[in-house]
Amino acid sequence: MSNAIDTSPQAVTRPAGNSKLRIIVSSLVGTTIEFYDFYVYATAAISVFPLLFFHSASATGALLASLATFGVAFVARPVGSVVFGHYGDRVGRKATLVASLLTMGVATVIIGLLPTYAQIGVWAPAMLAIMRFCQGMGLGGEWSGASLLAGENARKGKRGFDSMWPQLGAPIGFALANGFFLLLTVVMHYDSTSATTNHTFLVWGWRLPFLFSSVIVALGLYVRFKLEETPAFQITRSRGQVVKAPVAEAFRTSWRQIIQGTFLMLATYTLFYLMTTWILSYAIGKTSAGFLGIGYQRFLLVQIITICAFAVTIPLSGLLGDRFGRKRFLATTTAAIMVFGLTFWFFLDPSRVGTGESADIVRITVFMLIGMGLMGLTFGIQSALLPELFPTNVRYTGSAISYNVSSILGAAVAPFIATWLASSYGPGWVGIYLLAMGALTLIACLTIPETRDRDLVTIGESVDGAGAGGAREDREPELAGMIGSRSWPGGR
Repeated sequence: MSNAIDTSPQAVTRPAGNSKLRIIVSSLVGTTIEFYDFYVYATAAISVFPLLFFHSASATGALLASLATFGVAFVARPVGSVVFGHYGDRVGRKATLVASLLTMGVATVIIGLLPTYAQIGVWAPAMLAIMRFCQGMGLGGEWSGASLLAGENARKGKRGFDSMWPQLGAPIGFALANGFFLLLTVVMHYDSTSATTNHTFLVWGWRLPFLFSSVIVALGLYVRFKLEETPAFQITRSRGQVVKAPVAEAFRTSWRQIIQGTFLMLATYTLFYLMTTWILSYAIGKTSAGFLGIGYQRFLLVQIITICAFAVTIPLSGLLGDRFGRKRFLATTTAAIMVFGLTFWFFLDPSRVGTGESADIVRITVFMLIGMGLMGLTFGIQSALLPELFPTNVRYTGSAISYNVSSILGAAVAPFIATWLASSYGPGWVGIYLLAMGALTLIACLTIPETRDRDLVTIGESVDGAGAGGAREDREPELAGMIGSRSWPGGR
């Protein structure tokens, strides 16, 4: 009797429950919560938490303490990538996606229910920090799992487009969060410059955006519980290639890809946080500090309008990545980002754009449209590219670590560096900073092979079929029909 494992398409059937709509909703909902949570927390960390959760002799001290809890998530994200990556490569994509969504969603809702400093003293900021850490843990495993869910169920030759759905969570989360806060501040007549702590918004209004995330989480759980495991993981498990320690295996066999993936995301993260977090502080900051002094609600409307450019260019990125290849497309987009960095002095210098009510809002809007458009182009293809660098048995772990370590290098420090550069030398130097990060991404892009035509099952296999570290492209994919045209009903 033969002991060989049958890995033919007949042995591991296509998951009947993974319909196109279910995959789209399942992969989209987690990243929507991720970015919704980011903006809700970021807004509250600036305008709410310093007043309600931190006791300090100065407003600046309270603000810095609040922003410190915001930064806790960046520390937690790599931890989450290791924890959820381990189970994603050991147990499977479905169970891990459910766990990461629950971790993230429950923590967000609890923040909306926390008592304040006036009620329980120092326990309030302590509990806030713990919940923020839990949020970061969940976020650390969410993106990679959502990208794998989309990519490992993608149609043949359409993986760039089919994998971009998780990326659309960024503009959707942005619009939901900022739209919610804008609505609340208008309806409740809240002015952050003059309101007292007994204002309705600060008493209970700020809690509503956090509690609302429970609706999105419930939808995500409903859809994800109905999912079946991805074909690529089914095949890897049927072959007995699941490893006991995915993290150790990833660093042993795919350490180069982890480094490459980290720097491939660097320009993306830097651009994103410059175009969202830093630009908000620069635009509404006091003119006496060298900033533009534009009203908060006025600039928030600009951000909400220009986020449309972000949303439109994400699917375009997937289409172009499929058409021209990941490497060429990302290198071209990164070069465009570097050129965009040279325009900061023209669009943002106070002597050119003006300040306060006289600020040239049209010029600023054009700047935001260009930046958000480039953001969509560089961000959209990453959910296909990063997973394509790794074999199936360490794909969750490797792509998650790359994505989240890059968040520290490109996201956690970007607003601070940019604020210092803008206040010390002017906004033009913020563009030079973006150019430098783009150069590092371009170098990383030039070191990777083209991944568009890789078969996700055979990545990293040696000739005899055993799992290996490097990516081999010299064999005919033995399960070519398993993933691709048969993955989504009727899709070719």
